[in-house]
Amino acid sequence: MPTDSIIKSMIRTIPDHPKKGILFRDISTLIGNAKGLRYSIDKMKDRYSSYEFDIVAGIEARGFIIGSAFAYAMNKGFVPVRKKGKLPGDIVSHNYDLEYGSDTIEIQKDAIQKGQKVLLIDDLLATGGTALGAISLIEKLGAEIVEICFLVDLPELKGGEKLKKAGYKYHAFCEFEGH
Repeated sequence: MPTDSIIKSMIRTIPDHPKKGILFRDISTLIGNAKGLRYSIDKMKDRYSSYEFDIVAGIEARGFIIGSAFAYAMNKGFVPVRKKGKLPGDIVSHNYDLEYGSDTIEIQKDAIQKGQKVLLIDDLLATGGTALGAISLIEKLGAEIVEICFLVDLPELKGGEKLKKAGYKYHAFCEFEGH
């Protein structure tokens, strides 16, 4: 997968966050820069302008930022996939493993309609657990995943391999080696 050097150059690395030994790839420096945010959304538009999808889903929390900006740019609706207990009304839940723990994510039952085509967005692909959990929620609602989009892939954590093995297409705009 080719790496977009502009996006990659604007992402900082914070060592030992959220725990010792983890190199946290922080997109705050990318999205906090007006040119960086616009460039990222424009690159997403370039990639997905020919794709057929009905709605954008973004994974908490940074997936909300880039996902909602992208949905706006594409004139699509946006659906948040949130951590447990954050959404009102009837919800669907999924428990999953992270690279450093476990968590639960949820989506509102009426957020996505049966048969809709969904583009799923998050900032970073690590082990793939969060993305696979979000996919499970979306598919429980009867929708179809068109592709999963990330700004960053950490290929040595093998999340991309898990997504491909499960039959899903994904794209990341840049890669970082190292945990």
